[in-house]
Amino acid sequence: MAVQIPETLSPSKLSRFLQCPLSFRYSYIDHLPEPSTPAQLRGTLVHRALQLFYEDHSATERQEALALASLERAWSEMAPTEEMLSLEFDERATTTFVNEARALVRHYFAMEDPTTVSPIGIELDLTARLGEISLHGIIDRLDRLPSGETVVTDYKTGRSPRPDASRSRLLGVQFYAYLCQEVYGVRPSEIRLLYLKDQVVIVESPNDQTMRGLKARATAAWQAIERACDAEDFRPNVSALCRFCAFQDRCPAMTTGSPSK
Repeated sequence: MAVQIPETLSPSKLSRFLQCPLSFRYSYIDHLPEPSTPAQLRGTLVHRALQLFYEDHSATERQEALALASLERAWSEMAPTEEMLSLEFDERATTTFVNEARALVRHYFAMEDPTTVSPIGIELDLTARLGEISLHGIIDRLDRLPSGETVVTDYKTGRSPRPDASRSRLLGVQFYAYLCQEVYGVRPSEIRLLYLKDQVVIVESPNDQTMRGLKARATAAWQAIERACDAEDFRPNVSALCRFCAFQDRCPAMTTGSPSK
């Protein structure tokens, strides 16, 4: 019997399917629980802090002290959640976790002057059609430049990728550029990844070629997802990423051999 295909395709779903179809099934079709990790929750905390910072303060008010205050407010929201409590942090681990988030917020101010930023939207929830596919994504920030052009900015709290791997990381923001183009009728002039941990900015200007490439990859992936759902055939893709997978205990590849390094 065929399994039900997801209703939408997002950057995270696209990335997960390309990395490992079986993990995609466990997460987005079977909806199996995935324990949160400290890195994931730290990223959520920093994203929420920067969201509050931009939503609550005008351009002239955007100073580091207020961003850190936004982080404290975001932490007060996160601290009592089930996800955070599941980590079972003691006082020392909690202090380290929050201090690492503070450092990332401080790094942000070394990368960009927020008093010069003119946001059109923060945490924009967008949906657009690509043929028969419903594309969905949440954009960290969409800005308008003095020239009238727009820029998609995506915060990253992990380390920046090697130069030979950076192109794959741009797939998600190219996805966002397409959503903006379809929803607002204007293609962003730039897509920017801000890697807060090591203060690296990766910038690309989307063009007709990159948009064609995004549409081709998304369409091909969706067709592969449809075939996998019809045949109930989701095969594991063994790689070094298996070490971080939440589904190791049920993956057949993990019971027949160890993942490649």
